[in-house]
Amino acid sequence: MDIPWLTLAIALPAVGALAVALVPPGCGELVKRLTLGVSLGTLLLVGSMALRFDPGSAGRLQFEEIYPWIPRFGVNIAFGVDGIALVLILMAAVLVPLVVLAAWRENEETDDSGKGYFALILALEAMMIGVFAATDVFLFYVLFEAMLIPVYFMIGRYGRGPNRRRAAIKFLLFSLFGGLLMLVAVIAVYVQGGTFLWADLVGPDGGLAGVDTTTARWLFLGFFVAFAIKAPMWPVHTWLPSAAGASRPGTAVLLVGVLDKVGTYGMLRYCLELFPEAAHWFVWPVVVLSLVSIVYGAILAIGQSDMLRLIAYTSLSHFGFITLGIFAMTSQSQAGATLYMVNHGFATGALFLIAGFLIARQGSAAIADYGGVQRLAPKLAGVFLVAGLAGLALPGLAPFVSEFLVFVGTYAFHPVPAIIATVGVVLAALYILWMYQRTMTGPVREELTGLRDLTGREAWAVGPLIALILLFGVQPQPLLDVINPAVEQTMHQIDATDPEPAVDPADQSASGQEGASE
Repeated sequence: MDIPWLTLAIALPAVGALAVALVPPGCGELVKRLTLGVSLGTLLLVGSMALRFDPGSAGRLQFEEIYPWIPRFGVNIAFGVDGIALVLILMAAVLVPLVVLAAWRENEETDDSGKGYFALILALEAMMIGVFAATDVFLFYVLFEAMLIPVYFMIGRYGRGPNRRRAAIKFLLFSLFGGLLMLVAVIAVYVQGGTFLWADLVGPDGGLAGVDTTTARWLFLGFFVAFAIKAPMWPVHTWLPSAAGASRPGTAVLLVGVLDKVGTYGMLRYCLELFPEAAHWFVWPVVVLSLVSIVYGAILAIGQSDMLRLIAYTSLSHFGFITLGIFAMTSQSQAGATLYMVNHGFATGALFLIAGFLIARQGSAAIADYGGVQRLAPKLAGVFLVAGLAGLALPGLAPFVSEFLVFVGTYAFHPVPAIIATVGVVLAALYILWMYQRTMTGPVREELTGLRDLTGREAWAVGPLIALILLFGVQPQPLLDVINPAVEQTMHQIDATDPEPAVDPADQSASGQEGASE
């Protein structure tokens, strides 16, 4: 009997969210333990599924499940994963229990002792796994939109600062606008293709069959704008710093670390594979927008005085690298972009959590309110430094491999965008090291006297992320072994090939042998 792995991975946090919501008032500790247990159970389940994944399988999707939902309109509850979806589901499953640990002492001032917040985390986890696993376009759209509900309340109800409700509404309006465009495109895809099943729509040769060029380009835009807002990309990014700045750090981790990846994942899965001709036609506009996002996000990050907003703007820059890699359309750039999604989730997640530890101690996210922290809390400063160096893609840390692959693949596509993108690397060093200098070094501010170092619970929350950053920095191959076959399938579907090397390796080898003989 086949185990419905994906259904179980979605159902467990969904049922857990309901159980947490039904816990009687005054049982705050039970709420936290139950949430942590469910999230760890989900991680164990997803990990067991991942161990059974076969990267060399001839089939495109694995663990496929199809259940009729609305037969009259051909809508199914359909799940399945390839290597790209699998690594993103794993990333989400890793981050959720760490967010729960980090938020253990938060929300205790609310009237439900955080019960609502933890229930929303589990509900959101179920939707995140579902949206990456969905292979029915209509189901994907439903989950894409449904994720807005828990995030809206996590920001507006459980956020921080007087502007949290305004930030939540801004996030909601931007996302609903993009979702409306995508709904029109989803309906048009069904009319053209006669089905919502993704595997049937793309077909063996790639692309939505029977669609004229003009229609395909408009449908591409309908999906792309929705995904660009979710990602986010310049100029539809303005909701992100507001939402991140008004969120609890744990919410920011899930928002930037996981939810935003739905946008870049959607570009790979839907924009490219459903509309390959349109994707090729729009390559240069998207590349230009990606470069603007890289440089613009980095420049704005330098000028931020709020830690959470600064980290949010760094993510705008990083997502520029991801979209650049996707639309450079080489195997190296797309593998690097996918790996970047995972590594960015770990590195940025660590930065948000550590910033949250500082905010929990001092009640402020303002960079100017800190200074000399490394003298009082050397462990806290140490993990902050490692996470920050990962954010600027220091060699030896996980994001470096991702960024390097994006650069190499983009340079093979065209040298100019790759050269311009290096500006983002230089600026990254500036905003990360300057933030570290202003908060961790220098004389100790008087109001920080007595600041405690990293606690055991906090170490368990951030330690696994630091370990993963170090591990995948020196050994990224396990992830690439899973990602590369899926990227090759995508390249085939969009009829893209890697450019020929400027120097023939055989000629280079022969020249080397001649030099040796001489």
